Amino acid sequence: MRVAVLILALVSVAAAQSKSPVADVLREMLNGREKNTVTAFEEMPADKYNYKPTDQQMTFGHLIEHIAKSNYFLCEQIGGTKPAQQDVKESDGKDKLVAALKASFDFCSTALDSTDDSKLGDQVTMFGGRKAPKVAAMVALTVDFADHYAAEAMYLRLNNLLPPSAQRGQ
Repeated sequence: MRVAVLILALVSVAAAQSKSPVADVLREMLNGREKNTVTAFEEMPADKYNYKPTDQQMTFGHLIEHIAKSNYFLCEQIGGTKPAQQDVKESDGKDKLVAALKASFDFCSTALDSTDDSKLGDQVTMFGGRKAPKVAAMVALTVDFADHYAAEAMYLRLNNLLPPSAQRGQ
C-alpha cells in the first residue's frame, strides 16, 4: 500500500510539471530502487550468496543474476538500445555480481534519460517474445523493482539482517 501511495504522489507531481509524467516517475523510482537493491546485496555476506530458503527457491546469488538480466532486458525495450554484452552468473561471486547489478542500473538510467512519453504506444518485445506497447515494459520494470526488493528483504531477514528500507527508522 505504501508503494502505491508513493507512486500516486509521484505521478501527481510529475503530471503537474511535465509533458512526460510516466518517464519522469520511472526515472525518480529508479534512483530509490537502485539504492535499496544494491545496498541489500552489499549487506549480505559473500558466504551467504549460495543461501536459499527452500530447495524450490533460487539462491541469493541467482537472485542478483536474475535482477541484472531483467533490468537489461526491460531497459533495452524502453530505451531501444542494446546493452554491452553482460554475461553474469550466480557463481561469479559477490564482487562481480554486485558490479553487474550496478552496471544494469546504470544501463537503465541511460535508457530512461532518452525516454519520454511520446512513444509509450510503440511496440516492443516482452518476455516470451510477446509484443506489447513500450509502456508495458515500463510498468513491468516498476513491478520488478518491488518484487525483487521484497525477495531480497526476505533473504536478509531470514539471515538476521535488516533490509536497507527497515534501517531508516532506527
